[in-house]
Amino acid sequence: MKLITAIVKPYRLDAVKTALQELGIHGLTVTEASGYGRQRGHTEVYRGAEYQIDLVPKVRIELVVEDADAEPAIEAIVKAAQTGKIGDGKVWAVPVETVVRVRTGERGPDAL
Repeated sequence: MKLITAIVKPYRLDAVKTALQELGIHGLTVTEASGYGRQRGHTEVYRGAEYQIDLVPKVRIELVVEDADAEPAIEAIVKAAQTGKIGDGKVWAVPVETVVRVRTGERGPDAL
């Protein structure tokens, strides 16, 4: 099993969810996040004054999938989140040893 984590622009969340649902992946966790990468934030003008915004709003998406579903899920996330502009985000996957469904005690693939 793999834990896939994606950091994407907030307005791309619905497209990512739809792409994952089309693959048959229905469980995920979404968290509001903020940060910066190469763009190092941006400047905004408010009432004539310029402000440096260091942390850009993002959305963190996490899901656990079977090993065979990891690459298709990553590709679906990248395709749905991509705008071609700086700050589109990152996606990564790490191995998961154990998953337990708290309600039933099911373990492994049955807990997904």
